[in-house]
Amino acid sequence: MDDTKVKVMADRLVRRVVDCSFHHPAVRQRLGQIQDLPPEERFRLVEAFAERHRRGSDTEPVRLKLLTLTALVGRGLDGLPLAAERAAQLDALGRVHSFWYGDRCEALVEAEEAAGRVLSPAVIATVRRTAVGAYADQEIVRFAARFAEPVLNVGEAWAEAAMADERLRELLAHALTARAAKPSAAWDKRGRALVEGLGAETVRTALLPLLALVGRPRTFALDRAEYEPDVDHTFDPYNANALRGLVWLLALLPAHPDTVRALGALVETSLRKVAGIGPRNPKAANAAVSALARTDGEAALAELARLGTRVTYKGTLKLVDAALQARAAALGLSREEIEELAVPAYGLTEVGKAAFRFDGAAAELDVRGTRAVLAWRNAAGKQVKTAPATVRRDHAEELRALKGLVKDIEKSLSAQAERLDRQFLARRRWAYGQWRERYLDHPLVGTLARRLIWTVDGTAVCFADGALRTLAGAPLEGAAPAADATVELWHPVGREPAEVLAWREWLERHAVTQPFKQAHREVYLLTDAERTTRTYSNRFAAHVLRQHQFNSLAAARGWHNKLRLCVDDSAPPATRELPQWGLRAEYWIEGEGHEYGIDTTESGTYLRLHTDQVRFYPIDAPPNWASTYGGGYAMWRGDGRAAVDPLPLAEVPELVLSEVMRDVDLFVGVASVGNDPTWSDGGPEGRFRDYWTSYGFGELGASAETRRALLERLVPRLAVADRCTVEGRFLHVRGELHTYKIHLGSGNILMSPNDQYLCIVPGGSGGAGAADPGYLPFEGDRTLAVILSKALLLAKDTEITDPTITSQLRRG
Repeated sequence: MDDTKVKVMADRLVRRVVDCSFHHPAVRQRLGQIQDLPPEERFRLVEAFAERHRRGSDTEPVRLKLLTLTALVGRGLDGLPLAAERAAQLDALGRVHSFWYGDRCEALVEAEEAAGRVLSPAVIATVRRTAVGAYADQEIVRFAARFAEPVLNVGEAWAEAAMADERLRELLAHALTARAAKPSAAWDKRGRALVEGLGAETVRTALLPLLALVGRPRTFALDRAEYEPDVDHTFDPYNANALRGLVWLLALLPAHPDTVRALGALVETSLRKVAGIGPRNPKAANAAVSALARTDGEAALAELARLGTRVTYKGTLKLVDAALQARAAALGLSREEIEELAVPAYGLTEVGKAAFRFDGAAAELDVRGTRAVLAWRNAAGKQVKTAPATVRRDHAEELRALKGLVKDIEKSLSAQAERLDRQFLARRRWAYGQWRERYLDHPLVGTLARRLIWTVDGTAVCFADGALRTLAGAPLEGAAPAADATVELWHPVGREPAEVLAWREWLERHAVTQPFKQAHREVYLLTDAERTTRTYSNRFAAHVLRQHQFNSLAAARGWHNKLRLCVDDSAPPATRELPQWGLRAEYWIEGEGHEYGIDTTESGTYLRLHTDQVRFYPIDAPPNWASTYGGGYAMWRGDGRAAVDPLPLAEVPELVLSEVMRDVDLFVGVASVGNDPTWSDGGPEGRFRDYWTSYGFGELGASAETRRALLERLVPRLAVADRCTVEGRFLHVRGELHTYKIHLGSGNILMSPNDQYLCIVPGGSGGAGAADPGYLPFEGDRTLAVILSKALLLAKDTEITDPTITSQLRRG
């Protein structure tokens, strides 16, 4: 071929590759034909590609294809040009998550390998991640399989630590074969043989520290394209198979509390969400749940029960539910009973207390609210702040286990409080004897149950001064309740206002802080407007919510919701099924706005939602659906079922109506953009300014009214009571520099002289959250704590040092 013909052939091939990609049949055929050309003609083609690359007139994607063509056409030839450029491209390749399969970057890798150059582990990691991707072709899969070393991909702390332990090489190789949803009998057999070879204790002590490193920041960051999600905070997909295999191996070991603790932590770490991606790695979470399900003992069952209250990702939650149902069926119990029996004592020898001795020194563990507190005494009996040196030196393993126990107790307290809070709608009843054993006198659950109000055969009681006592203070035990007396959680719905107020005063008198609102629980009764609309409520319509926060709250409260994407799709409303009542509650929502990057994430997920009606249907009614672009909901009857009308709100049981509305009020109260102190400018393009102002300083909802009534009782007890008054919608605070009005719904602040907005972000340095508001009758109302902290802060406004606040005070 003359030079002109070579140039024409090279340009045509480049043009076709650019237009069609390397995987187009015509391109593949042409490359195959070129491979049959004499070496000297192929080399001339390679030189033509190199010359065009050197000119630098093409875009970067085309220049990459020129490098790839150089490697493909020059396969097997010596002295290929652009060696430095190919090396630089491979260096860049090692800093990306994966490459598009059409770019054939593996050709560059292969050419470098064929030339005898050592490939970096980072480049091998990129090839492997590409090979396990959804769009990888078999050529890339086969090419990636050629690399046996390193065993795992570099870049993750746990993987690099695992490869540094020579004892684990065979275990890691076996773990990498864990590509199915669950281990086969053959896989388990090989795993058991490897474990026996090393020793079960050796395997456990080697693997658990690795699991503690999972999810840590990458050891080196990856380069991200403009619209690529945050891949640095996901799991390496190649290593994820090995991680799943290691988790399966842990299930083959004898049960151990540390193993159970590590598996539970891995579930939560793996399901932590990453912007633009979602859960980090459900595959690893599911493997950990399966391992817990295969692990015998009380600790594993307790961890599954805890995860049942914490996990919101549907696929993993389904596995947790199946595991708990299987345990319940095996024991002939209900799911509710297995959750109750699954709560361990965690070493507590009486309700909320335990003592541990270490050669004269002692640790006293005391559960206080949501915390487990350790108090230490040295060998002389003197109280000390931390573990004595002799304990740290001679009992390091026991001390580590004790600290792990404290963490377990605190995690379990949170989970058990959530489980108890859901019992109002579960219609759960207990026999008195059973209830005392599982709740009131349980070493852990008792710390929660003794702070709640119960009814025993209709008599309302709460625990104080060592006994269950009625509102009048008489001990219930004096009435000698029968072992089969019926026990239920007390709820304010249907109670006389005087009784509710009396219980609130009783709690304050006995300094009882309830684990969640009960005596102070909001009650949502049917309004005149809802009697008029009859089948739907607009009480929580026309709000703007942060979608991801709403979605998390909904899942935590037992609602099912689908994230809205700005695409041509449809979705049902947020729903909560109430099987004990035969009902389904719906909260109608739709995505807000349609401008990518302003109204959506980079992946197209709406940032905000508009809210609409609340409705109730029979639980088996066909679902309603609406376009994710917005529009009315319509009942889907694809299975031939007839349409079902929504239930009149007057026919919904009062307790159900109140609890569902309370959930929706929570969603609005927490997720509304109106309670974000940084949104005083009205958000994107200022278009939410009117909503932000009306919500942030407007009329109080039911939750805020409850907060108002409580503050009227609490403010006189504050150290700054002489500077605070509750008036209308605000807590007024008189400082030295200004007078402030804190809204009781949003916590937003206006200051004198012209009701100028004052932005204080909760938890900031020197901002709200730093001061202790003192006794509160219940836990969980963050806005109440923020309001009180802001009041304590602003009453002494001359002592504020945070420059973001002081600059606003000076301007005011």
